[in-house]
Amino acid sequence: MARYTGPRLKICRQLGVILPGLTSTPRLKRETPPGQHGARRRGKSSDFKERLVEKQKLRFHYGVQERQFRRYVIEASRQKGPSGRNLISLLESRLDNIVWRTGLAATIPAARQLVVHGHIMVDGHRVDRPSFQVKANSIVSIREKDRSKPFIQAALELAASRIRPGYLDFDPSKAAARLVVKPEREDVPFECNPQAIIEYYSQQI
Repeated sequence: MARYTGPRLKICRQLGVILPGLTSTPRLKRETPPGQHGARRRGKSSDFKERLVEKQKLRFHYGVQERQFRRYVIEASRQKGPSGRNLISLLESRLDNIVWRTGLAATIPAARQLVVHGHIMVDGHRVDRPSFQVKANSIVSIREKDRSKPFIQAALELAASRIRPGYLDFDPSKAAARLVVKPEREDVPFECNPQAIIEYYSQQI
């Protein structure tokens, strides 16, 4: 399945929550599901549906394809500790997410573009893979030769006033951020239930 490139607010309305990694829109203007009969359509609630919605929230927020997301769940289940927390830590530690949480991009897709185009360094080495796992105490920075570019300068100005999660420390003068500690469940910028996602895949892995 290819990465979703359709209307982003349609997905948010479908799931009933703004996904800040997918869109920079602060809130939903219409709370009802999309479609001509969205306001009148009422789906039956079930455990399966609730778990599916939780899974789709994280998958679309982080811009991860289904097969890749499944691999994250398998890896989280193999690690020590609660699988739900491990899953969040793996997703939040993705390089494209770190660039976005630092404030250098308005959305995760925009951050992914910065990474793919080679503007981002990790511990002094250029990394162009958005899924790269950033480890604790690693330094994520803008490549020095790119810092004078207008769009990078604009991004740095916005990043200076951006509210960041506690696991990130940002130095605007060096255009660099440090992953202080391993991300936790509480660092996700919207309500989610990672344990429901583990339960969703429990029959499949």
